Amino acid sequence: MYNLKTRLAKMLLALLLFLIIFESYMYCHFPSQIEIIEGEKSDFKISFPFTIDNIGELEKIIVLERKNGNYVPFKKQYKIQSLTKGKSNIRIKLLGFLPLKNIEVNVIDKVYLMPGGHSIGVKLDTRGVIVVAFSDIIGLDGKKHNPAREAGIRKGDAILEINGVKVKDSDHVIELLNNAKNETVEVKVERKGKIFTTEVRLIKSRDERQYKLGAWIRDKTAGIGTLTFFDPKTKIFGALGHGITDIDTGFLLPVEDGQIMTARVSSVQQGKKGLPGELRGIFFESRDKIGEIEKNTKFGIYGVLHKDISNNIYNKPLPIGLQSEVREGKAYILTTVEDEQINKYEVEIVKVQKQLVPNQKSMIIKVTDKNLLKKTGGIVQGMSGSPIIQNWKIIGAVTHVFINDPTKGYGLYIEWMLKQSGIKYTNNKEFAQVE
Repeated sequence: MYNLKTRLAKMLLALLLFLIIFESYMYCHFPSQIEIIEGEKSDFKISFPFTIDNIGELEKIIVLERKNGNYVPFKKQYKIQSLTKGKSNIRIKLLGFLPLKNIEVNVIDKVYLMPGGHSIGVKLDTRGVIVVAFSDIIGLDGKKHNPAREAGIRKGDAILEINGVKVKDSDHVIELLNNAKNETVEVKVERKGKIFTTEVRLIKSRDERQYKLGAWIRDKTAGIGTLTFFDPKTKIFGALGHGITDIDTGFLLPVEDGQIMTARVSSVQQGKKGLPGELRGIFFESRDKIGEIEKNTKFGIYGVLHKDISNNIYNKPLPIGLQSEVREGKAYILTTVEDEQINKYEVEIVKVQKQLVPNQKSMIIKVTDKNLLKKTGGIVQGMSGSPIIQNWKIIGAVTHVFINDPTKGYGLYIEWMLKQSGIKYTNNKEFAQVE
């Protein structure tokens, strides 16, 4: 009996130590900063044997309060109430005295943005040309060669320069290769944000008698998406909620030049289980250009509008809602599924993810609006970027559809898009009156 009790005690002690180490690891990997909008509050949960304190505050920026009710053993829930704009700190401690982590609490101004929902045409010219595949060349010697691959170039790389000359497009690459004075050329390459140079020994094709790289390349792309928001003061916009990637390589396309244009939805292919639907639209580059694309990121495209554009649902900006304000339950999306008419459709947020770092899959939404289900079957390609509205706030954007259930999809928190956009937090007192 004594040995059994001893073993049980050791097992409980080992379990407790494991939990302490695990929880300590988790808390140490909390973000170094969290943001709260002035006047709003955020919940903070912590488990025994950890505690949190408000530290280093010269003036009252936040108040940390213990929440009562919904008692769960070994867990405590606090409310961080923001009082005024500024920065404060909270500290996570082990057993009430051993400091583990300091977290800066940044209380920011309310941010107001004009919601989108507009269908937009997107045209993107890449920086250099993108290698999408390789193809062997039969040289004058009758043997197979692949100069690009042999020089260390990979699928997804961007070729920026050849012999110091900036590459404009695919045709320009052919011109530069065949005007080269030597069989060896110096090629500047960008790979995942890093730039390097490599020497490529050119091979003349036996059939075409032209020098070739042995690579298939692409220099532009175009498609339909949805505008998420724009700042009425700076004209900075965000759209899509996900990046524009090459269809063959899956890599983000580097932006050299790009535009967004007014698009008219001409038809809808309904989404079905296993087969995503699609919005089909028309846009004319010459007359419908409304903005320039400056950045293509994992969390959407961003740039500057040439002018304000109207929204027939909201005539004034809406405040944003950070992830701490997002709740499961009813919400709305703004999107265009016919001509240029923006409509508001009801959805349900069925799951909210707590995210310490940006991630495209912030929440799961389900389309519940009968009119939208009848028209599209749910979420379809081209609706990416449709703003999600809850409690009169812009909380995120639609990003992806579930392949096996087109009524469901993922949404991205608006704060992740704001961090990419470059918009400075400003205090705009005018806001929309929502029905």
